[in-house]
Amino acid sequence: MFAKVLTECNVKAARKRFSSLEQSIARAARDGTAAHVVELDLFRQILAIGADLFGEFLTLTGTGDKGPTATLDNGQMVNRLDPRDRRLVTIFGVFSIPRSVYGTREGQKIEWVPTDQRLQLPESDVSYLLQDWSQRLDVDQAFGTVAEILKDIFELRLSVDTLENGNQHMAETAPAFRAAQPAPDPKAEGELLVVSEDNKGIPMVRPVQSVPAGAHRKKGEKANKKQMATLGCVYTVDRQVRSARELVAALFRDPDYERREPPEACQKRYWAALTRETAGKIVRGQDEVFQQMADEIELRRRPGQTLIHLSDGQHSLEDDREKYLPHDCGTVDILDLLHVAPRLWEAAHLFHAEGSDAATAFVRERMLRVLLGEAKGVITGLRRMGTQHKLRGAEAARMRKLCHFLESNLHRMRYDQYLTFGYPIATGVIEGACRHIVKDRMERAGMRWKVPGAQAMLELRVIYTNGDWKAFQAFRIDQETKRLYPRTQVSEPERMVA
Repeated sequence: MFAKVLTECNVKAARKRFSSLEQSIARAARDGTAAHVVELDLFRQILAIGADLFGEFLTLTGTGDKGPTATLDNGQMVNRLDPRDRRLVTIFGVFSIPRSVYGTREGQKIEWVPTDQRLQLPESDVSYLLQDWSQRLDVDQAFGTVAEILKDIFELRLSVDTLENGNQHMAETAPAFRAAQPAPDPKAEGELLVVSEDNKGIPMVRPVQSVPAGAHRKKGEKANKKQMATLGCVYTVDRQVRSARELVAALFRDPDYERREPPEACQKRYWAALTRETAGKIVRGQDEVFQQMADEIELRRRPGQTLIHLSDGQHSLEDDREKYLPHDCGTVDILDLLHVAPRLWEAAHLFHAEGSDAATAFVRERMLRVLLGEAKGVITGLRRMGTQHKLRGAEAARMRKLCHFLESNLHRMRYDQYLTFGYPIATGVIEGACRHIVKDRMERAGMRWKVPGAQAMLELRVIYTNGDWKAFQAFRIDQETKRLYPRTQVSEPERMVA
């Protein structure tokens, strides 16, 4: 009888609000109220109606009282204990749900909560829908900003701590979700399979034992330290055959150059990780990302398909490439051309003024030769010029360093062949990922991270960037529901007493 009375109250309240809503709309039209004022008032009243109806739903569900005792599906006999309410924060507001609970006796573990199982409630106090919406905002905006947005829209007060903890809790399911992903649709794949990786620094919270924030820093010492996150990407793309001169014209933005749209990267999948301690063991982020890329290559590579490995020449990345990625005759390693260009500009400025036509001509000539397959000759010529101009000290050291970089990467600078076969020669995809996944969210003014929070944000930013957010939400809800409610039978909703 009590459930029936409460339900009638909720329904009456909802009907009364709806009647009032109709009247307010008519009054607004008559009085010439501005559309934006009506829009906001309408939204607020709809939320109030939603709160009444959601309250009715909870009342109809009942407390889950199955009698003084119950037998679980494993044969265990449990007793009804003192009732316990639980809090649930939804987009319609905060609700207190009365529940019957079952266990062996008071003070011991609660074995069964029929209402929780019937409603498939989340582990936290925040509803799954609100978790989804709030974290979708969190992966793009600062936690404090999201708290203000939710307050303005739904008049809900979620603390920054609640949002941060929710972010980390949600990210715990990310590894299992990644492992469960099938290969992309082969019909949507491009001709070439490409793998690329890079490192990007994340500003970290100053360690307690470090110098106080206001202390004087030594020359060259930074105010905060960054920890490198490794990002990786595997995608496919069609070939694009180009000539060396065509590419030089594009690089130097010649006015008569007719730009061709490059083929679109298909089925991009990203990974990102920090080195961290997990279950008492140190997990090296770079190892984790390379292993995930290797697994993805094995999953997606077709027989006879050319694999392109694009990188920037960083030694640690090259070492892990040798350890994890294929070495067969169908795998081609390419140095990002945009990491060659800065070395040529640096060399030019050893002999010509920055911004001068002579410096531009110097780089243009040598870039063309590099693209024509004459990289070794370019390096020899640079060294000869350094000798002829009698470079000394820092200038000589700069010349040695840039020539060493180019020479140590000659095996990945066969650009004449790459252009002929239509291979990509720049790491724009992974460079863009470093900017979007890390910089745009995690390097904003004043932001500092601890490793657990940074890793969680990376996990969710990657899932969002991969376009898997909806699939991930369904997956994690299913996984959490199975973990929280292992009973094979879900209790039926209680019938109202007539």
